Amino acid sequence: MLDLRPVGYVIGWLVALLGGVMAVPAVFDLIDGDPNFRAFVAAMIITVSCGTTLALACADSWHSDLGLRQGFLLTVGAWVSFILFGTVPFILGDPSLSVTDALFETTSALTTTGGTVIAKLQEMPRGALLWRSLLHWIGGLGIVLMALILLPLLNIGGMQLLKTSDFNTLGKVLPRAKQIVIACGAVYVFLTLICALGYSLGGMSGFDAVLHAMATAATGGMGTYDNSFADFSPLAQYVGTVIMLLGAMSFIRFVQFARGDARSLFRDSQIRYFLAIYLILCAGLVVARLLNGDVLGEQMLREILFNMASIITSTGFASTDYTLWGPMAQTLFFVAMMICGCSGSTSGGPKVFRYQLLFADINAEIRRLHSRSRVVTPRYQGQVISPEVMGSVMAFFMLYFLTLGLGAVVLVLIGLDPVTSISGAASALSNIGPGLGPVIGPAGNYASLPDPAIWVLTFLMLAGRLELMAVYVLFMPSYWRA
Repeated sequence: MLDLRPVGYVIGWLVALLGGVMAVPAVFDLIDGDPNFRAFVAAMIITVSCGTTLALACADSWHSDLGLRQGFLLTVGAWVSFILFGTVPFILGDPSLSVTDALFETTSALTTTGGTVIAKLQEMPRGALLWRSLLHWIGGLGIVLMALILLPLLNIGGMQLLKTSDFNTLGKVLPRAKQIVIACGAVYVFLTLICALGYSLGGMSGFDAVLHAMATAATGGMGTYDNSFADFSPLAQYVGTVIMLLGAMSFIRFVQFARGDARSLFRDSQIRYFLAIYLILCAGLVVARLLNGDVLGEQMLREILFNMASIITSTGFASTDYTLWGPMAQTLFFVAMMICGCSGSTSGGPKVFRYQLLFADINAEIRRLHSRSRVVTPRYQGQVISPEVMGSVMAFFMLYFLTLGLGAVVLVLIGLDPVTSISGAASALSNIGPGLGPVIGPAGNYASLPDPAIWVLTFLMLAGRLELMAVYVLFMPSYWRA
């Protein structure tokens, strides 16, 4: 029988730690004289008490090793627990959301999706805005560590390739998981601070600069204004573009770069392909806007660079309503939703490396067709791609597009229009944030959607962030019987 105590012990202390973080927005609201601080104090007491109780109840197994099945349960259980307790301040205090909307908002924040059901963000208490950003920022760091430590061990979606590529290289300079956490955390904090400084120089207030920097480094996209980035200066938009692109690159390469191995960053084909795809899509947007009758200039180029960076990195900020750029532009943005950033980053979506593996296998198969007696082995960055890895990648793509299709169909059956349904499912599954169309596009939000649609999108956000397999495996009876 599956021993749940080691999982409960870890989750309990993580939940208690999340409760402690609630003290930060409580202090902000207390300083502002906003009675909303009471909601955070109550939520903190509930969260710390529940987390500590669970951890102490499972304390007799703290030394037990976690097995593969427990690893799956820990991965999903930790995220679900954070979501459940993270909703409490949104329900008890401003913006006084329903359970459905609070779960959507918290899931969107922790998975760094960035979609919101809250209108008039600028009128919310500072503590509530800060809580959204803290959830965002915590989720972004958790995603990086999950991608570098947990998912490779669970053999999910080709991520086991990191055990033989990034981890072998990494082992020479950072042999233990604790050092990986510290090093990647340092990179994450550095990106956040640099971004906050750039935003301050770009004219943002200190509060806005810090909160938007947290959202940018996490490639999350939750801002403090309904119109997102539209009112911020050109300098702030250029800073955001650069940090979003950096946040979508493998953090392990930044660690190696900081430790003197500069070639590792530029030698990574995934990063080169990611930047090449981004530039090609930007060039396509230039053509699309010219065909749409727009005038080529600095503003057009800045809008293209910023908004394409926002979508392909799964951040979700918007400096303008890009759905007005014509159908070709909308198609290019949808393509970007289907690709996203690099493995080991805060970005969501299928990731560039999986497409590289897929095309490497297709290329090998085509070459084998030219000569039946020829032995052709697909490779990735010089390494042979094993059948196990390739099978995981194929399974991921099949499951990704099947989930996307079923999600879109369910949303249509609920009553949403096809554009909202398809783009909403894609945006949630790839953790983008805004979709396409007038309802959930960059000029709208998710507030007007019916509760059943909100539940579907909430599930898609969580499943997409956990790379699908980690969630679906828990629904298999064989997992619990083994």
